[in-house]
Amino acid sequence: MAGQLVARGERTWLVRVYLGRDADGKRKYHNKTIHGNKKDAQAYLNKVLREKDLGVFVEPSHSSLNEYLDKWLDVAAKPRLREVTFASYRDLLRRYIPPHLGAYKLSQLTSVEVQPVYARLQEQGLSARTIRYVHSVLRNALSQAVKWRLLPHNPTELVDLPRQRRQEMRPLSPVEARAFLEAAREDRHGTLFELLLTTGLRPGEALGLKWCDVDFEAGRLHIQRSLVPGKGLQEPKTPRARRVVPLPASMTQSLRGHRKRQLEERLQAGADWQEQDLVFPGTEGQPLLHRNVVRRHFKPLLEKAGLPDTTRLYDLRHSCATLLLSAGENPKIVSERLGHASVTLTLDTYSHVLPDMQESAAAKLEGLLYDSAHKG
Repeated sequence: MAGQLVARGERTWLVRVYLGRDADGKRKYHNKTIHGNKKDAQAYLNKVLREKDLGVFVEPSHSSLNEYLDKWLDVAAKPRLREVTFASYRDLLRRYIPPHLGAYKLSQLTSVEVQPVYARLQEQGLSARTIRYVHSVLRNALSQAVKWRLLPHNPTELVDLPRQRRQEMRPLSPVEARAFLEAAREDRHGTLFELLLTTGLRPGEALGLKWCDVDFEAGRLHIQRSLVPGKGLQEPKTPRARRVVPLPASMTQSLRGHRKRQLEERLQAGADWQEQDLVFPGTEGQPLLHRNVVRRHFKPLLEKAGLPDTTRLYDLRHSCATLLLSAGENPKIVSERLGHASVTLTLDTYSHVLPDMQESAAAKLEGLLYDSAHKG
């Protein structure tokens, strides 16, 4: 018999369903105690038999979500993730999930339990971007639970996520860019800001540069790592991020001058200098802190150049891309310079430049196809 009901007392029934044999040939059963009348027990039995026939029945797990996530991190996530990514996953899951869902049995977890968690995290001040990242990691973990036949479906698939407001970029105009470079000329980190503006590097990529990455003769940079806050120097996340970036001739000269000044600092520091071959180190050779660069140098320079305080360090990268596209540079070349995964990402990110490019294209067609005809 595939299933049976066994009376266990007044309004208590044992539902028993035969599941087949295990690897050792022993019979396997699903047992569930139902408190209620016989009709309730029969309804549950019918449900299990129907799911069993459809091949979607999953034996309810007795593990808590916390226990499962620890196992998933150790068995499934750690072997396939980079160390920094694994640490990020682990920290997110241990910081934000246990207080809200950790004690739930895995088999009890539904979208009804998951949905309110994201609202609570928003109330705690987490950004929509961080909450979406938490969701992505949790969804990844529970997808594995479905593969391991611990869950019939992934409860995170049916929840609504907070809307992520895209930070508005503020690229500098050519006039503003020149004013900024002039203001940065005397700053200790002026060469860093000049490099960000002329190469489109991510701030972490510039802070992770070593002198061995600089080819002065060819006027090129070899991007091979990034300085990640709290994590140190890390390899690029994608193949496209590892790239060669040509330098304007003036930028190459600025780097030569910067290197000379750095050698003087190194002599002054003496034994206190921490040699790491960094192009943009602190006063004793140590990696720079992004937030200190912004607060102590970048923001004051914005004020000196008469630029809005809302301009971000990352906007120097956006400025490089926008200036190049506005000047008619091939988007493919700009995409490669930025280290984007595809030219589609570049075009989507800088779509605000495209109308001007289209007008320019229309003017070129006018000259090619109509001007001579009109003159004739």
